[in-house]
Amino acid sequence: MARVPRQSDVIPKTIEVTERRFNSRSFSSPFVLIAVFLGLVAIGTILLMAPFSHHENALSNLPVALFTATSAVTVTGLTLVDTAEHWTKMGQFVILCLMFVGGLGFMSLAAFSLAILGQRVSIRQRLLIRESLGREELGGLRLLSISIVTTAVGIQLVGAVALFSRFIFKYDLMEAIWYSVFHSISGFNNAGIFVFSEPGGFSYFQNDPIVLMMMGVLIILGTLSYLVIGDVVTKRRFKLFSLTAKIVTSMTLILIFVSAGMFLISEGNNMGTIGSLSFAEKMYVALFESISGRTAGFTTIDYSMARPATDVFMSVMMFVGGASGSVAGGIKVTTFLVIILSILAVINERPHVSVFGREIDAATARRSYAVLIVSFGFIIIGVFLLALTNNALPLSDVIFESVSAYGTVGLSVGTARELNIIGQLIITMMMFVGRIGPLIIGLRMVPNRESETYRSASETVTIG
Repeated sequence: MARVPRQSDVIPKTIEVTERRFNSRSFSSPFVLIAVFLGLVAIGTILLMAPFSHHENALSNLPVALFTATSAVTVTGLTLVDTAEHWTKMGQFVILCLMFVGGLGFMSLAAFSLAILGQRVSIRQRLLIRESLGREELGGLRLLSISIVTTAVGIQLVGAVALFSRFIFKYDLMEAIWYSVFHSISGFNNAGIFVFSEPGGFSYFQNDPIVLMMMGVLIILGTLSYLVIGDVVTKRRFKLFSLTAKIVTSMTLILIFVSAGMFLISEGNNMGTIGSLSFAEKMYVALFESISGRTAGFTTIDYSMARPATDVFMSVMMFVGGASGSVAGGIKVTTFLVIILSILAVINERPHVSVFGREIDAATARRSYAVLIVSFGFIIIGVFLLALTNNALPLSDVIFESVSAYGTVGLSVGTARELNIIGQLIITMMMFVGRIGPLIIGLRMVPNRESETYRSASETVTIG
């Protein structure tokens, strides 16, 4: 005769299942990514404070180490000190590692390591990897992580070799190798940190179109995202690209040339920036500034000498940023285009938003507006706090620095180094939020697949 199970036999199993589900959801929460990035920043700060990382005899200044570690992990590029002079080669190596891991993504590296070691990627790990990559599918994440790491490392190696072929004629062998590797990683990851010892830093190469072209290509590849690069390489023909790849590639080209044209109009006769250069030099400097100024932060000019019009349109470009899933910050070019198209659809009284013969669903448009408003809100809060704690600084400079920090770009008019301790901490928080915030916003707004059981009665509200 079979024994009838007692209630006490069933309850523990129910609790076990509940705990397992809770732990899985907790592990896969996007907020775990915040803990991961905070851990990277903490490790970087400790290493940069150590005596072997800087030229001081004691521990490094905590705010400087924290600011630099956050800037490297978030691939922003804002600095409080001269990287080449303040940090030793070991300190620069720490910064290089932070840029590499921060740009590539800790979870991509973790999944790659598990795959190389032959370890099985659990469901919990797949959930977190999926969220770090901004995808909804669980399948193929292991191969995708391997592809991302190998592609990124391959591009950076090729970039280092290309830069070395130029730097070997300017520096000795070991210095040329170091400069090539460091700036290839910094360029592809859009970090904007350089270690050149020449006065003026990267502006030393203002008259070297070859170096600017190499760095420009690395920056563009970093802004496209790995999925778009894969789409372009495998399909090759524009009409065969996915809708995302079509939007990203077309918008990237449009923004580059529009920004370059605006830069030439604004700075063409400014003797403090490019006014003294020849027309050809003005052209390739403007092109490089339009590429780097939107996402990376390398610059060949002194932005404290730039005109207000330049600050305005470059702030807009920094706010837009690069592609989703790339190393670039900002609200992303896809979000920007969807917002523009949805506004035009409303103006023209069209019920649907479409581009390249494809309709964009209403949920995507709503999420795009949410990303725009929340990101703009973060910047407003940052500007207010900086203006409140550093009221001697011009408001225009505070706005420019805030947008640069949130967009993880790194362009600066020199304001960051003039901030007090509180202001430096505010910029540090903005860099961190700018790197993590848009990802968390996007993940938390993934539509709930469960049908709604209750909806309120609708009523028209007057607007405009």
